[in-house]
Amino acid sequence: MPTSHPKRWIVLGVICLAQLTVLLDNTVLNVAIPSLTRELDASTADIQWMINAYSLVQSGLLLTAGSAADRYGRKKMLITGLVLFGTGSLIVGLADSTGQLIAARAGMGVGGALLITTTLAVVMQIFTPEEQPKAIGIWAAVNALGFATGPLLGGFMLNHFWWGAIFLINLPVAALALVAAVVLVPESKNPRGDRPDLLGALLSTVGMAALVYAIISGPAHGWTSGRVLLTGAVAITVLAAFAYWESRVPYPMLDLDFFRDRRFTGAVTGVVLITFGMAGSLFLLTQHLQFVLGYGPLEAGVRTAPLALAIVALNFSGLAAKWTARLGAPVAIGLGMVLMSAGLVSIASLASGGYAGTLVGLLLIGAGAALANPAMAHAIMSAIPPEKAGVGAGVNGTLGEFGNGLGVAVLGAVLSSRFAAVSLPVALAGASSAEERRTVTDSFSAGLEVSQLVGAVAVLTGGLLAAALLWRAERADSEMVVAQ
Repeated sequence: MPTSHPKRWIVLGVICLAQLTVLLDNTVLNVAIPSLTRELDASTADIQWMINAYSLVQSGLLLTAGSAADRYGRKKMLITGLVLFGTGSLIVGLADSTGQLIAARAGMGVGGALLITTTLAVVMQIFTPEEQPKAIGIWAAVNALGFATGPLLGGFMLNHFWWGAIFLINLPVAALALVAAVVLVPESKNPRGDRPDLLGALLSTVGMAALVYAIISGPAHGWTSGRVLLTGAVAITVLAAFAYWESRVPYPMLDLDFFRDRRFTGAVTGVVLITFGMAGSLFLLTQHLQFVLGYGPLEAGVRTAPLALAIVALNFSGLAAKWTARLGAPVAIGLGMVLMSAGLVSIASLASGGYAGTLVGLLLIGAGAALANPAMAHAIMSAIPPEKAGVGAGVNGTLGEFGNGLGVAVLGAVLSSRFAAVSLPVALAGASSAEERRTVTDSFSAGLEVSQLVGAVAVLTGGLLAAALLWRAERADSEMVVAQ
């Protein structure tokens, strides 16, 4: 069982600082695209790879990074991740060609994968089971804070400095986190010292990267295009081979028996569907705020911030952890995802009337996420032996990345089925009168409404399914205790 570390709250601050740098770079590049296109003469394909190189490498390596942290030491991998991430940020900030920038972003993805897995694994090692829900809540709140502040920070930096500054700002943060990690973070690893599963690591990396790439490429190239079908086929084949190998090898990187645990399966299902609904819906909402309601990029970022602020307030205050303890994980997850679903419905039904309906929806989503996300992360990590904490964090991160990409792709496709134009900016640019512009925005709003409702159904389904599976797992545990 994990023991209480005397400086655990200071250590939590350190690892959250490391985590924040990774999360900022998931969104901060988006606001710099116009500057990169102009100053580096970047093509559309270059821009896509600047964004995708980071996410593809990161999502593909999460399971491998978690396994490496368990075997070789979570503190070592945390320090390695900070060094790689900081070095990549320096190269990106000083890059004078698109090739350099793409390669450095890929290196940052390696560091990001190590940081995402080791931070959550360390939390599970230094906090007792009683304190873990609150600690994970704070960790999850930092995730939301990074999501919200990335565009805001990027917009501020671009208003005052050149595009490279949005990456160089990572350096002092990474350096501070590195020093603190060396001094404060305790080392922990799997005491069994299992042999490294090199083939499993290769198969999981290739399979997940191919799967995420197929999902990302679908909207741009068409779901029936040769590129998407071939990459999808590679992903399915390689991941099937990974599952077969893991079921046969005596020292698997990912023990497939975990999926027989209803607690683990329920939380996994919830993570995928919650990120599916949220990521896709919020991706489309930012376009609605800018092109329909007329806000600039920075203003749109400010107006989506209430979602993250609600999560931060409820988790940093400990209210979400208290309610989860009082209600129990199954009820907390179910209630949280009902609130999130209601928020998406509010945005769908009231967004066309202005920002008020959107604000109500964002606050409901934030309150629901503050309850559901930490409870699901804790359920996943609790269902896995402590010596496999890195792999558990890798599973949690991998499923989140998968849900994010799938949500943006699928809900974007739902919107496209109702909004026939190539994109909203292109359609607005081609409108020759105010009446035509109004027709375009009305069509987009109608498509947005349907997409948000699809996202709401996905989140609600995930909540009910996860709650049911977790409730059955807890009931089975209770019956086992009574029988003993």
